[in-house]
Amino acid sequence: MSDAAQPTAAEVRAAAEAVKTALDRHLAAVERRSGEDDPAVYEAFNQLAAAAEVYDELLYDRHDEVTPFEIPAADDSLPPYTGPEEPNALSVLIRRDYAVVEPQRLLAQAERVEAVDDEGADTEASVTVHGALGILFGEFEADEIASRHKEFGLEEGDSTLWVTAADEPADPGEWLEAPFEQIDPQRVICRFDVSAVFDDEIDDDADLEEDEELEELEDGAEDDVEDDLEPQDADR
Repeated sequence: MSDAAQPTAAEVRAAAEAVKTALDRHLAAVERRSGEDDPAVYEAFNQLAAAAEVYDELLYDRHDEVTPFEIPAADDSLPPYTGPEEPNALSVLIRRDYAVVEPQRLLAQAERVEAVDDEGADTEASVTVHGALGILFGEFEADEIASRHKEFGLEEGDSTLWVTAADEPADPGEWLEAPFEQIDPQRVICRFDVSAVFDDEIDDDADLEEDEELEELEDGAEDDVEDDLEPQDADR
């Protein structure tokens, strides 16, 4: 980072003071806690985490130094649930990401679907990737696409599923224009995420365990060799 882009010493000091203030607020919220899931404590926690993260970044940029604090990501946990204990309705929000890895397979599947129609398969829609996607997602349910994605030339990416509680079912057509904009995190009953990031973490852990096992085996082999040599050395 260039000197011009570095934060000033005063900015780093101000960030440190913000952390101190956030610490005091967090402790005060904990001392006044009204229950296990007190929203005031949750908010104070987030403010402290945000202040610490800013300070950590400025400290590194200015002085090439880090703090000993590990700041948890905001998405690692949900806020305390404040929705109805007995929900009368619920919404299930799903997002699945795909990569188009085999466009020709995708186009061929769309042509097969169009071949069933009287107009045949050589329409303009089926010869473009975006047209083929429209045909396939119009023909098959999203869950079927998910289970057969390889047949359609797609590769799975990240996905997430949120189950949220509501007091009453939404009016027909009420949320269709913006289905994800009115999510209240405190009404999320449960959430399930699938990501390659998690697989990478598992693989890293497995590799670490494998390396440790190999080291133990090598150490054990060396000990055995030393044990075998000791009597010979004694005879000499």
